[in-house]
Amino acid sequence: QVQLVESGGGLVQPGGSLRLSCAVSGDITTIFAMGWYRQVPGKQRELVADISGGGQVNYGEPAQGRFVISRDNAKNTLNLQMNSLKPEDTAVYYCNLRGRASIWNVDYWGQGTQVTVSS
Repeated sequence: QVQLVESGGGLVQPGGSLRLSCAVSGDITTIFAMGWYRQVPGKQRELVADISGGGQVNYGEPAQGRFVISRDNAKNTLNLQMNSLKPEDTAVYYCNLRGRASIWNVDYWGQGTQVTVSS
């Protein structure tokens, strides 16, 4: 069973920074992509950033120029450095993994971590 556990969320003032981490455990044969998504009540979950198994990075519009996604293969973690945070970045942030476990295509989500940007 694969588990994704996010950490690093919290309350930060506008203009501040936070670093989210997602620890991956379990057996995955191949990782197609890992990413961060966010959701606010009443809205659809949206892409923040993702990184393919080959290392190609893709940023959603809200993250461009402010956030940096990275993957530490040795530690099996996915990170998101968030800078110049704005109140509109307030959301629950979810870690996602798409890949293959044995013969099955899989799509896993973490439980989410709350990020609140407020003065």
